[in-house]
Amino acid sequence: MILISKHIVPKGFSGITLYPFIFLRYKNLKKNKLLINHEKIHLQQQLELLIVFFYIFYGLEWFVKLIKYKNSYLAYKNLSFEKEAYQNESNLDYLKNRKIWTFIKYL
Repeated sequence: MILISKHIVPKGFSGITLYPFIFLRYKNLKKNKLLINHEKIHLQQQLELLIVFFYIFYGLEWFVKLIKYKNSYLAYKNLSFEKEAYQNESNLDYLKNRKIWTFIKYL
């Protein structure tokens, strides 16, 4: 389900996925197929890790990358979950062929 809330989506971002919802900053972003596909990839990642473990892994990986890059945006862009989503968001059939736990190859 897609919801609109500029208050939940952090500044600088267009969307955020908190299973089972995709929150978008603006209503017109519902038409952005690449963004929606990106967020759907996150939904799949969250399911694979039973949701709670996704957030634990995401937070731990972000913290490690923050120490490595000393920059929160670079840490975010280098997360395995984000790398997978960004690199495959333009392939609208990606989720049909994606193997389980594919994000691991982006570590």
